[in-house]
Amino acid sequence: MSDTGKDAGLPEEAPVDDEAASKALPSSVWKRFIVGSSNAPAENETKRAMQSRHLMMIAIGGTIGTGIFLSAGSAIALAGPGSALLSYVVVGMFVYSVVIALGEMSAMFPVSGAFSVFGSRFVSPALGFTLGWNYWFQWSLSIPSELTAAAIILQFWAPQVQAWEWALVIIVPVFLLQLIHVRAYGESEYWFALVKVLMIIVFIFVGLIYDWGGIKGHPGPGLSNFQNGQAFIGGFQNFAQTFVYAFYSFGGVELVAVAAGESVRPHKTVPRAIKATFLRIVLFYILTILTIGLCINWQDPTLLRAADESDVTASPLTVVFQRAGFGAAEHVVNAVLLTAVLSATNSCFYASSRMLLSLARSGQAPRIFGWVDGRGVPVPALVMALAVSFITFLTTIWGEGVVFTWLLNLTGISALLVWCSIGLISLRFRAAYRAQGRSLLDLPYTQPLFPLLPAGVVILALLMFIAEGYSAVKEQPLQAENVVATYIGVALYVVLYLGYAIYERYVLGIRQHFVPLLEVDLQTDAVWKPGEGAMIRDHEGKDEEEAAIAVTPGWRTRLSHAATHIY
Repeated sequence: MSDTGKDAGLPEEAPVDDEAASKALPSSVWKRFIVGSSNAPAENETKRAMQSRHLMMIAIGGTIGTGIFLSAGSAIALAGPGSALLSYVVVGMFVYSVVIALGEMSAMFPVSGAFSVFGSRFVSPALGFTLGWNYWFQWSLSIPSELTAAAIILQFWAPQVQAWEWALVIIVPVFLLQLIHVRAYGESEYWFALVKVLMIIVFIFVGLIYDWGGIKGHPGPGLSNFQNGQAFIGGFQNFAQTFVYAFYSFGGVELVAVAAGESVRPHKTVPRAIKATFLRIVLFYILTILTIGLCINWQDPTLLRAADESDVTASPLTVVFQRAGFGAAEHVVNAVLLTAVLSATNSCFYASSRMLLSLARSGQAPRIFGWVDGRGVPVPALVMALAVSFITFLTTIWGEGVVFTWLLNLTGISALLVWCSIGLISLRFRAAYRAQGRSLLDLPYTQPLFPLLPAGVVILALLMFIAEGYSAVKEQPLQAENVVATYIGVALYVVLYLGYAIYERYVLGIRQHFVPLLEVDLQTDAVWKPGEGAMIRDHEGKDEEEAAIAVTPGWRTRLSHAATHIY
């Protein structure tokens, strides 16, 4: 065939205007930088490299941080040991419901964006946008608060070194660790969390032995701190104020859902992590707050200083060990506290970067943050988290206590908003699942007592919001900054939601705000297709049985067999 015939069906090329091309080049480059290009090669993806043990320890380790090591004492000083214990029990039940509801969706749709993606897919894009950015703010602003706590812990050994100098020393290795591979994060978090868990267990044993008078020469307080009207101080107003400390302490339990997007066989590892961690987390927190309340009186100067002056230097754990006669263990305790803060900072970088990556991939953040290198690491998103962490340096201007208190309020209320939204998303997910005629047998994990758990999450969250507002307004003397600090997270949530809704309606021209139930996407990112769940589970169960038979029974095999029943 001739060249003429070959090209007859192709459109004739238009002449190129060099001047117009040169003018369009900068805007074209900028557009590709921000929103990407349709002609770009396929994007790298994050790697599924985290095992079940990593996921379980991340779920535990992400929650054991400065909240329980430093802020728990403030809750006791504020409202008494009984009020603090009750507050942690209520929030623990609330968090349990959140984790169960979220686990059902994450096991079926294991994506790094987790509830942000679920919000856009099951409810409305505005909710997904709001949750994603709210969660990004929550974790990004947690980095400075964790670094502030770490710097103050390190000042125990070197008080002459400035807090911002310690923050710089800490942040560099943590950031570099994140750049290696997601497996490096999972492995480091596993060992960090293990140290923290062991520390909590030792503290509970030592604290209870001290309280019962088991330390020679140190008569224990027994139940005296809960007697003579000391258990509940300040009435409902003070009790309501302790919720913010509990929110901050439990913040991060939903991190297992974010990590599900990079886990191996998420339909098995996520349900196992969900079921294995919620009870342990609640027990660790409740027993820890009980032990602190038994051993340290609510009027103790160390707790009062932490509550009234936002002085986070006096850790209740260190105080209890000192009074139990373990003076030489003081440095060990402080070192473990530092490990806990490093672990929390590690999780902050991970959660912040993965959420920003998800937002960028969804078109709700600048496209540049959706770039992933060949190792599966979202480098630009990590750099952004690093930039936000430099807020830590403001502590040199305002003082560590002031910054810590404001960040605690912002991140605590943000966590409550995220948890409340997860309850709403769970209800909408099940409604769409039912409307499309899907079988619950296809879900890798099914939450019990539906719809009681997600509905209870929403109702309890609203009651906690009301209690927080009541407490801030009734405080005497009334201070406007306290009211603002209480609801600053709510203001951010509302601005993000309304802003995107307006943008969606008037810029994008989309009139339909909520996703219709019959149009909810239940296929993308699903671990299996409709009807395949039971078949795949049966096949995997047979493979596991055959593998167990093939292995000669030994102590490791027996431990693994016992673990399957525990987990």
